Amino acid sequence: MCGIAGIATVDGSVPSSQTIDVMLAAMAHRGPDGQGRYEAPGIALAQARLAIIDLQTGDQPLFGPNGTSLVANGEIYNYVELKDEFPGANFTTKSDCELPLYTYQRDGAHFAHALRGMYGIAMSGHEVVYLSRDPFGIKPLYYAQISQGVVFASEPEVILKSGLVKREIRSAFANELLQLQFTTGRETIFEGISRVLPGETIIVRDGQPEERIVEAALPNGPLLDVSEDEALRQLDDVLMNSVMVHQRSDVPYGLFFSGGIDSTAILACMAKLNERPVRCFTARFPDTSKSEEASFAKAMAESVGAEHLEVMMTAEKFWNRLPAIVEAVDDPTSDYAIIPTYMLAEEAAKEMKVVLCGEGGDELFGGYGRYRSAMRPAWLGGKTLRAKGFLDGFGVLRDESRSWRAGIAVAERNAASRQWTKMQQAQATDCTDWLPHDLLTKLDRCLMAHSMEGRTPMLDPVVANFAFRLPDKMKTRNGLGKYLLRCWLEKALPNSQPFAPKRGFTAPVEEWIADSSAKLASLVSKSEGVAEVCHPNAVEKLFRSYRGGDKRMGIACWQLLFYALWHHIHAEGVSAEGSVFDCLTA
Repeated sequence: MCGIAGIATVDGSVPSSQTIDVMLAAMAHRGPDGQGRYEAPGIALAQARLAIIDLQTGDQPLFGPNGTSLVANGEIYNYVELKDEFPGANFTTKSDCELPLYTYQRDGAHFAHALRGMYGIAMSGHEVVYLSRDPFGIKPLYYAQISQGVVFASEPEVILKSGLVKREIRSAFANELLQLQFTTGRETIFEGISRVLPGETIIVRDGQPEERIVEAALPNGPLLDVSEDEALRQLDDVLMNSVMVHQRSDVPYGLFFSGGIDSTAILACMAKLNERPVRCFTARFPDTSKSEEASFAKAMAESVGAEHLEVMMTAEKFWNRLPAIVEAVDDPTSDYAIIPTYMLAEEAAKEMKVVLCGEGGDELFGGYGRYRSAMRPAWLGGKTLRAKGFLDGFGVLRDESRSWRAGIAVAERNAASRQWTKMQQAQATDCTDWLPHDLLTKLDRCLMAHSMEGRTPMLDPVVANFAFRLPDKMKTRNGLGKYLLRCWLEKALPNSQPFAPKRGFTAPVEEWIADSSAKLASLVSKSEGVAEVCHPNAVEKLFRSYRGGDKRMGIACWQLLFYALWHHIHAEGVSAEGSVFDCLTA
């Protein structure tokens, strides 16, 4: 797990060493264990390293046959098995990231096809540069076309701080963010900066992106024709296998544990696979309506002999730490879960570098209620996914059109063109944008802000090939999603209450905002970023009228507060030091 960056030039010149210095400094939080760089005619590669596997000889860049060079951010979990496919190869390190150099020698531009893991890779070979990202988009990679060629990095802020791209905000994307809590597609909220999309390998020749190869995250095969008993047996195999490879590490690892279905399933596997007690980290919100969920998580952890640490999330911490949290999510997601995720990482980083997390279980096993709704016809209450934006009906946006939904509509059309069930189409739509641009961006930024690696066993090709192809009746039954996963958990850990209502990392931000809504009213409404896309008077009225109790209104206030802070920090250059009120008045 690291940060990577680089430049591929149009004219074959050697990129500026000073620019690479700036980019390395900008991503030092992603890799405090060392820095590496490679500069040659036409290319510069740089890496800030977080050492997880091969602590002694795994420094990057890595160099392979025929003059290839590589920097990578992530983990290749099947590196042990891949080495067997190259008998006689002269591996110079024990690093998992050395393997792409050999799959490239064998498979050319399709080198990523053999990789099982999470990664953002930049590789130079045969006068071509390859920018590659794992199929689910667990690890980020961004690029920008500039006059000198292509500049790329693990975070947009690294590109912006290089000075090669001007810091400009696309207001239409701000609308999308406010309505969805994330932005969709290739283009980011920053003018000129694009994402390498999940599963893409972009071929850059002479400083120009020329071709894109895509590795799909979701399988095309037919639905599985298996009995429930056989499905449970197969599920046990794939879960244990995935958790096993996700534990490959030369440093200690733990688990972010909410007590929900997904993290409890991972806990059950880890408890079986590890001789030592699993170290669990859980968020607790004392004196709020969310406190009871943490009590259940504690009881579950103790029932399998895990060591359990509760991290307290108070209103005071919320107000004091939120600017730093917002600073971490340069590619913005206003998901509530950034708050506990960031604070859990802050605590866990005191004793380890790696945690396993439950992201992806809902998307692959069919957990969300919106999937069940999408399966029903309209006359039976069926609804389109994300048909309503978070600010709809409040009269605050200058642009009240439906343009914010254009990116989601593209994903829906692409999913509908496949031979998939309605449930699968809804799952695929979420895997296109919501998963990589919200959940996984949140996980990457909040953990990497503390130099931590987050691993997601649910988002594994072995798991996806099984779970996505389950028939709908094994995903949803009796009004509950993740039916088969719940059945498996009921056998693995009977006291986990898997058929109880969903639990998760949810922060009571509506309660906290309600207590300070009057104070926030003028601060948020006067924000430069908010005023650009909203009617300030309507924003102020919304905050002044919010006293708690109305969840939709509370979420709308949160969306606006998040964007006001985000714009202050990432567009206006305001310091993230101090509290929310310090930041908004700076």
